[in-house]
Amino acid sequence: MGCYRIRVATGAWLFSGSHNRVQLWLVGARGEAELELQLRPVRGEEEEFDRDIAEDLGLLQFVKLRKHHRLVDDAWFCDRITVQGPGACAEATFPCYCWVQGEDILSLPEGTARLPGDNALDVFQKHREKELKDRQQIYCWATWKEGLPLTIAADSKDDLPPNMRFHEEKRLDFEWTLKAGALEMVLKRVYTFLSSWNCLEDFDQIFWGQKSTLAEKVHQCWQDDELFGYQFLNGANPMLLRRSTSLPSRLVLPSGMEELRTQLERELQNGSLFEADFILLDGIPTNVIQGEKQYLAAPLVMLKMEPSGKLLPMVIQIQPPNPSSPTPTLFLPSDPPLAWLLAKSWVRNSDFQLHQLQYHLLNTHLVAEVIAVATMRCLPGLHPIFKLLIPHIRYTMEINTRARTQLISDGGIFDKAVSTGGGGHVQLLRCATAQLTYCSLCPPDDLADRGLLGLPSALYAHDALRLWEIIARYVKGIIHLFYQRDDMVSGDPELQAWCREITEVGLCQAQDRGFPVSFQSQGQLCHFLTMCIFTCTAQHAAINQGQLDWYAWVPNAPCTMRMPPPTTKEDVTMATVMGSLPDVRQACLQMTITWHLGRRQPDMVPLGHHKEKYFSGPKPKAVLNQFRTDLENLEKEITARNEQLDLPYEYLKPSCIENSVTI
Repeated sequence: MGCYRIRVATGAWLFSGSHNRVQLWLVGARGEAELELQLRPVRGEEEEFDRDIAEDLGLLQFVKLRKHHRLVDDAWFCDRITVQGPGACAEATFPCYCWVQGEDILSLPEGTARLPGDNALDVFQKHREKELKDRQQIYCWATWKEGLPLTIAADSKDDLPPNMRFHEEKRLDFEWTLKAGALEMVLKRVYTFLSSWNCLEDFDQIFWGQKSTLAEKVHQCWQDDELFGYQFLNGANPMLLRRSTSLPSRLVLPSGMEELRTQLERELQNGSLFEADFILLDGIPTNVIQGEKQYLAAPLVMLKMEPSGKLLPMVIQIQPPNPSSPTPTLFLPSDPPLAWLLAKSWVRNSDFQLHQLQYHLLNTHLVAEVIAVATMRCLPGLHPIFKLLIPHIRYTMEINTRARTQLISDGGIFDKAVSTGGGGHVQLLRCATAQLTYCSLCPPDDLADRGLLGLPSALYAHDALRLWEIIARYVKGIIHLFYQRDDMVSGDPELQAWCREITEVGLCQAQDRGFPVSFQSQGQLCHFLTMCIFTCTAQHAAINQGQLDWYAWVPNAPCTMRMPPPTTKEDVTMATVMGSLPDVRQACLQMTITWHLGRRQPDMVPLGHHKEKYFSGPKPKAVLNQFRTDLENLEKEITARNEQLDLPYEYLKPSCIENSVTI
């Protein structure tokens, strides 16, 4: 008995408040009391009330709330409710961070994280079981295409659960920038309507509007071999390059190229020979755009690392050997300039395909969606892993659903402008899914496998490893608060179900590719959770943000090629180059979409800086604060390093990394 002080916080988003009346109850170990409040929540405000309650409620367990409406169900976004009990009682926090709709009673448990075997009070066990049962009806799996990871069951964004939708500011920004991009495309088409499209300088006619400083640098230097090689280390797609351990079997060196073989073998012996093999593209069907066939290649590039750290191409094989065709032509830096430039353009086109589909869409977006759906289906709000992961799945289901209905759908952007569109993109995704391994998502394993550890000029590799270490330390700090022994990990049924849901269901029996089906130790759990958070944050940042810089100047990364790959060098002319690169319409579409998807989001939440407080108590807060301190220190390191570089690498600065996959 005594006076209770109740504070009700409403979200700051547009339309978070409500004109409907809200009814509240406090539920304690010894009793329950209705609070006679006339609460009508106001956006962005925290309302405070004092109420005297006659009976002794005991330790507070839940706050129950119900929103009443007469004519209109005016949804309310409740952030959290805090209650200060009488006397010296500790303040109790009841996180919500969700939309309250309808007139059903919503029970918010006190925010202390609890394991399923950790419930002294049966009411919490009953609550978590009911919560999961309800969630599993709301968050259902679907198959978008056979052979790919499963997705949330939603044919459109309107079918998504309300708590997975964009907030209103995000929705308005996303849709208005699409409209602005469409208008810019129209203006560029009108501007170039009567202009020539015969030489590379003609691309300048559409190189205006939204672009970055680095995009301007690419515009000036894209033909340089040094910039071509740099992109394999630190560009939009730093995921394909690997150190050679032998000369690739597909690299057939005809007679007369003994000097090249000697150079390659010397670099190989020195450990300075690298390769980028696009063989995954071999056999992928190509698009037909407005009746015009598009083309695709599966190149191999051999590069050498100079002592200065520069990575320079030595030879390009545009297509792999085929028994029914002559030995593939090898293109060299000493070839006629246009022939060498066209060979590099074929490589850049191939890199565009693998970057967008394998390393961006599959390895970040679709993996993040599997993690998100499994989390909502298997982990109740009281579970510490739910509290750890929920900030890192914000907006992921909606951005992926929009991609499936606008970007990679029938008649979508890929079908309109990209050489793998029209179905080839789905086949490529299937091939990439079959090769998706657990190790490939973990930088310490992936970079070691590719031989990129310890390279001073590999800035992505350096920053990715540092971030992995910081995230791993954060995860370990949280895990050790709740799992003091390995048997507590192996004995957690909700955690084990979540693991199986990801590997066996969402990733379609991925245990054959190294993904775990159970966790038997703290170490296994920490490693997997580090992968989850790294994928949803740092890896997506590294892969997504570079589009704005490296793809705005279309010749540097053409989305499609309109002529077959060259088989001879002497016949390559400027007409051949321009006839191969995207036309005006395709180039404008590429510029618009890569600006829309690569720009910094206005409501961007930097890694680790979510405002939601899912955990209660000082210990998780201390772990999160240390995480933020570690990120700030890394930010200073990267800033100091970048000041010494001609091309600063910004994508993995913590302030540039979004807390979830939102775009």
